[in-house]
Amino acid sequence: MKILVLGATGATGQQLVRQALSQGHAVTAFARNAGALPKDEKRLRVVVGDTTLDAPRIAEAVSGQDVVISALGRRNSFKSDHLIERSMQAIVPSMERAGVRRLIVVSAFGVGESRRDAPLIPRIMFRVLLNDIFADKKAAEDRVRGSNLDWTFIYPVLLTDGPVTGAYRVGEHLQLRGIPKISRSDVAHFILAEISNRAFVRKVAVISY
Repeated sequence: MKILVLGATGATGQQLVRQALSQGHAVTAFARNAGALPKDEKRLRVVVGDTTLDAPRIAEAVSGQDVVISALGRRNSFKSDHLIERSMQAIVPSMERAGVRRLIVVSAFGVGESRRDAPLIPRIMFRVLLNDIFADKKAAEDRVRGSNLDWTFIYPVLLTDGPVTGAYRVGEHLQLRGIPKISRSDVAHFILAEISNRAFVRKVAVISY
């Protein structure tokens, strides 16, 4: 499988790249700085660029792929700079022109209607700290929903740096309590499985322990 990972040097992006390579996939990693990516890996191709500025580089990276995975994010910032929305304005047309239909986007639990399913403490955090970040993700999702792509939005709960367990729950809605968590490595594990399973095409997938 030929997989393009956008935001490949972020914490989740690095997990996606490592696990995809370990499973034998051919990976194209798109990032602004390639320093954190594996070296001397024959099945890894690196494209350096900015998803909000470099439309030709995005088109180059998208061409010939089987699936595009967006792990773009603002890391520890609470200001979105409209990063995801601006990126999708370039990514979606590039995919449509190239005939690449499968897009998996790592979003966040609490975006859009999922906020209603959040336990009390996370719901307060969303309102106080993450309104701008989540508004950007929602605008980006709206852009994707208006396309003809076979999209999936991944809604992980609070992310940790734990190991792959495979012992997680996934659904369009989950019963959650307290402050639910999920490791980035398990998020990557599920995403790579979803490429073949296609159980959540044009659906939201909430993932939690």
